Amino acid sequence: MAALSFTVRRKAPLLVPPAAPTPYEFKRLSDIDDQDGIRTQIPIIQYYRGSGDDRDPVVVIRHALSRALVFFYPLAGRIQEIAGRKLVVECTGEGVLFVEADADVRLDQIGDALHPPIPFFDEVFPESSGILHRPLIHIQVTRLRCGGFIFALRGNHTMTDGAGLGQFLTAIGELARGASAPSTLPVWARELLEARTPPRITCLHPAFDHAAARPPNAGNGPPLDMEHRSFLFRRSDIGALRMLVPPHLRTCSTFEILTACLWRCRTVAIGYDDPDEEIRVIFTVGARGGRCAGLGLPRGYYGNAFAYAAAVTSAGELCSRPMSYPLELMRNVKASVTTEHMRSLADLMVLRGRPHYATEGVYLVSDATRTGMEEVDYGWGKAAYAGPAWGRVASFHILFRNSKGEEGILVPHYLPRSIMDKFAGEVASLIKKDPSLRSSL
Repeated sequence: MAALSFTVRRKAPLLVPPAAPTPYEFKRLSDIDDQDGIRTQIPIIQYYRGSGDDRDPVVVIRHALSRALVFFYPLAGRIQEIAGRKLVVECTGEGVLFVEADADVRLDQIGDALHPPIPFFDEVFPESSGILHRPLIHIQVTRLRCGGFIFALRGNHTMTDGAGLGQFLTAIGELARGASAPSTLPVWARELLEARTPPRITCLHPAFDHAAARPPNAGNGPPLDMEHRSFLFRRSDIGALRMLVPPHLRTCSTFEILTACLWRCRTVAIGYDDPDEEIRVIFTVGARGGRCAGLGLPRGYYGNAFAYAAAVTSAGELCSRPMSYPLELMRNVKASVTTEHMRSLADLMVLRGRPHYATEGVYLVSDATRTGMEEVDYGWGKAAYAGPAWGRVASFHILFRNSKGEEGILVPHYLPRSIMDKFAGEVASLIKKDPSLRSSL
């Protein structure tokens, strides 16, 4: 099938400020917000079908965005770094960057290219770089020939996590459909995740242990030929994976069993030369309620409220032991993320200079199935696809329905091309599919 090609015509970017006056003040981010590993941008994309009327999504969304910024006014400000690498937001009310665009393509022509890897990423996402002294949100709304549109956003990760960003987009949708205020009002309360006085590390945080081994071919060798490919796991596929573990573990979450299996497949495909090399899977664990209820994070909190949890083992152990082994490693680590763990993590950030999570010998993955982004309705119904647009640094799990109408969990992977087919074969063999399968889509 020939690669999809189309032209996008952009207008000059403009700043959309809050629709009403907002306070000028400085707000400190939490000590979870300003860790080095999330000093980046989250790329989110949503696709919508046309409704057959003459409403202009650019006008509707721009107006609703301006109104939403009255409630989420810190997002209209700019981030600064002060002593100790601490981040603060100056609530200037300058606004967020907004680009209006048109594309000579229909949504049905895009097909399964809706999901990562998105071949036209650069055409539909506004240009941006850095997180300091710049707009915190960059949005491009691209009209399509069919009357539908693409909503693409780059969000400053230090200001919000996936759930918080979903809350912001939900608010825009509600206001676009005529609400006078968001159904969930935003709450700042970043002091709830600030370090204690004095700070003290009381828990283990292996995600920030940088002693992990280097993966094969890393270092000063020639650049690797990388491939970005997504895999769709249907209900039957996930059921087959559950049968690989004992009955008492089959009640685990879909994220847990799928991640455990993919970690194993990835490790086998990479083929570490030394079976004693230390490897780990790092995954996000939410801190809104549950074992972290003691933090007191209120409904409407839209800051970063998660921990990077890490299960650590050797390549040989992971590849030779039953599938219950990585699954139980993950479940035990997940259970360790408690109120005390989160307080210890905030303290670690202050004491160790806000470090980056480990990246060597690591499979990094997050669960994006509960952000609510697929439910966001700007007045054109639910999105045909909604979620992260890039899966290179980290993999993620997202709900998806392909062009055949098949539903499941979509998981992108980014691996050397020489390893990708072997990885796909390992995955296929687990669910007893054709090992030559190049993609579950």
